[in-house]
Amino acid sequence: MLRTLMPRGKPGHEELSAGDDVGDLSFIQPVSNGWTSQSGVKGTVSGSYNRLVGSFFIVCWRGLAANMPTVGVRRELLFKALGRAYTDEEFDELCFEYGLELDEITSEKEIISREQGDSKAAGASDVILYKIDVPANRYDLLCLEGLARGLQVFKNKLEAPRYRRVRPVSGESQKLIITKETEAVRRHAVAAVLRNITFTQERYDSFIELQEKLHQNVCRKRSLVAIGTHDLDTISGPFTYTAKPPGDISFKPLNQSQEFTATQLMSLYKTDSHLRHYLHIIEDKPVYPVIYDSNGIVLSMPPIINGDHSKITLKTRNVFIECTATDLNKAKIVLDMMVTMFSEYCLQPFTVEEAEVVYPDGKACIYPELAYRKEKLSSEFINRKVGINESTEKIAQLLTRMCLRSRATGVGDEIEVEIPPTRSDVIHACDIMEDAAIAYGFNNIIRTTPHTYTVANQFPLNKLTELLRQDLAAAGFTEALNFALCSQEDIADKLGKKISETRAVHISNPKTAEFQVARTTLLPGLLKTIAANRKMPLPLKLFEISDVVLKDETKDVGARNSRRFCAIYYNKSPGFEVIHGLLDRTMQLLEVKSARGDGYHIQAADDNTFFPGRCAEIRASRSPPPRCNQPL
Repeated sequence: MLRTLMPRGKPGHEELSAGDDVGDLSFIQPVSNGWTSQSGVKGTVSGSYNRLVGSFFIVCWRGLAANMPTVGVRRELLFKALGRAYTDEEFDELCFEYGLELDEITSEKEIISREQGDSKAAGASDVILYKIDVPANRYDLLCLEGLARGLQVFKNKLEAPRYRRVRPVSGESQKLIITKETEAVRRHAVAAVLRNITFTQERYDSFIELQEKLHQNVCRKRSLVAIGTHDLDTISGPFTYTAKPPGDISFKPLNQSQEFTATQLMSLYKTDSHLRHYLHIIEDKPVYPVIYDSNGIVLSMPPIINGDHSKITLKTRNVFIECTATDLNKAKIVLDMMVTMFSEYCLQPFTVEEAEVVYPDGKACIYPELAYRKEKLSSEFINRKVGINESTEKIAQLLTRMCLRSRATGVGDEIEVEIPPTRSDVIHACDIMEDAAIAYGFNNIIRTTPHTYTVANQFPLNKLTELLRQDLAAAGFTEALNFALCSQEDIADKLGKKISETRAVHISNPKTAEFQVARTTLLPGLLKTIAANRKMPLPLKLFEISDVVLKDETKDVGARNSRRFCAIYYNKSPGFEVIHGLLDRTMQLLEVKSARGDGYHIQAADDNTFFPGRCAEIRASRSPPPRCNQPL
């Protein structure tokens, strides 16, 4: 969900395929499919997302999907947890005040009838369900427990609880030992224990539902984190997290009556409507992750399935929770969410028993962290950003209603805000400011006339680009829209250059070799488009006007966007005059005359990308020389 967008310098955007994960990047807003062609040329981009890069700064909610997660809760259970009943209209208004949306009022019978027909709905429950849309980054609202707790604190009926990590009564913590073999698949793991917990059918259902919601949301369908929950009384530590060839792993999986090897399980679950979606995560790996107890009993084979031996039931009193992951930070967040949401059902409410995780290098860490941190900001900042005029004490009270314990420090208008482990979404002062606005009530903010009157206009560079695109298409060329990310080879080795000389912006932890750097030239993308469309009738005349990203130490973000124009003519016979004619037409449209000195001209040049004697520079006054080349 987009929250704040502040342009810093010239705006630009980067195109990425729908659903692609390119490492540490996140995607914001869906846009049109690929690139279109007036001559029927088929592009290689199937869908795209806009992401602001280079000279843009963005503050956003860390939503993993375009759609907000929907939490389904039974109305009677929710009202019982809230301590009073509401009419549907009253609860809808309460959700709006808290920043949520009551999406639908339905029942299990109505859902089945709508999706499968009336015959399938016979015998289904008529219990009223509330379908509530919650922000994608509010993991603490993905279950009945967190939702009711948040609303009660918001209505001043309950103080936000303090979550504590405690040592076991026996004095010895449960231990999870990670071996070096896991580095090839899922190297991270965290663990904790919910001691003396009491399950009812409703609590058990909510416990399982939260796992599934987290798997689909922050865990990115188990690719980043997989959660395993086990009846601690049926197993014994220390536990070992290792990785073995699939043929060497054998156990009875959850809800099965016999043992299978990991290889057999992968075949078995290929037809499973639920688990088949996760098989690709490890099926091509030489070793599969697996967790054993001290007696050699398999707890789970993450991220696919748990063992049947340690499954939890309504009679379970002690729950061992382990999260294996490729992203340690996400694993910590997921573990904190699981234990904070359900620790209220422990004999000592809101306490979580610690577990020790030992890494291959011998380093030991204690989990869950349940870390509280404090931030300081001024009430003037919140008043100015929200558009209100409240005292420091009043703003501290508003933030406390959002489960952010706050107090006025007495130093000017400074407010100290304590961020609990359940609020991993709070990463910036803007997040705190937004919570203050929610607690104050958006409808209570007085409408004011802006001090500055402005008339919106299209960004000049974008306007010029759009005009050029139309005339270039009229000249018989087809526009291509390629990825703004590419491999290092695309902009270096394949162009006869060294990567260190390209001023390329590198992606940390790239997902694939195809998305390692931001492109520094448009040429590789057009050449790839030609290669993907070799079966199309010739000639192919393509152009692209898009941004490249270059390192620039003078910019506060260390990089800048630069708008570039590239065109290709592909035919059986040379056609330098076609490209030259397009250049002349472009300059004519830009009102740049063909002349030395005050105008433009071309001259021979050498470039490793092109054949010797088949490259020319375009020399123009007041601009750096782009490249123009003869046919390859």
